[in-house]
Parts: sequence; C-alpha cells; structure tokens
Amino acid sequence: MALPTFEKKRLVGLIAILSFGLTSLSAVLLPSPVAPLGPALFITGFFILIPLVLVLGEAFPLVASDDGETGEPPDSAAADRPIAALRDRYASGEIDEAEFERRLDRLLATEDLDERFDRTPAEVSDGSGANRAREYELE
Repeated sequence: MALPTFEKKRLVGLIAILSFGLTSLSAVLLPSPVAPLGPALFITGFFILIPLVLVLGEAFPLVASDDGETGEPPDSAAADRPIAALRDRYASGEIDEAEFERRLDRLLATEDLDERFDRTPAEVSDGSGANRAREYELE
C-alpha cells in the first residue's frame, strides 16, 4: 500500500493542526505521569517535522511533486495527455483503428504547428522570408 502524498503547503498545515490539536488534547486528557508527552508532540511537529518538509520538499516521502506524479516536465506532460487519452480510447474499443490514426495525425500536425509558431522572431527571420511564407501557407 502506497503512502498518500500531499502538496507541500497542505502537508505543513496538516502537521501544524495535528501538532497543536494533539498537544491540546494531551494536556487535557493525559494523566500527570505522561503529561510531558504533550510538549514533546508540539516540539516534534513544529520544530522538527515542519522544517523537514520545508527543507526537503519533494524529497520528503509525503510531499507530492509539483508537476503531478509523472516526474516529467509540465510541458511534455501536457502535450502527451491528449495522445494518452486517445490511446486509452482506442485500447478500450471506443474508436476503431482508422479513427485512431486520423485523430493521431491531427494531434501530431497540431503539435508541429505549435512548435513553428512558438519560435522567436529571430529564429523565424534567419536570413530569408521563405520560412515566413511557409508559415503563412499553413494559415
């Protein structure tokens, strides 16, 4: 069973609330021989766990990565998402092979267009207007 993961801010808040709540609860409910356990809970939460989460960040076992669970850069994850969804629909039998190929070609063509239009003006005007003319043809 895998451990749950949280955003860093959410985990820090959860540790703070649990530390304060358990400290308060132990101060009221615990008998006097184990009463020193209350301040130990507070110190552990606020002065050990919260700094560990803030310093270690994603290396801390309960902190989720910022770009989701994939470990890929956000741009490539966003670009692969439509293709992955298309593959899932094809694998489950929602669409046939011809429809899959048609949609995949359209996605890849759109990706190529995005790459062309995301270039800087210096890359586009690299000496001749031929690149600019090709881009206008696509429009």
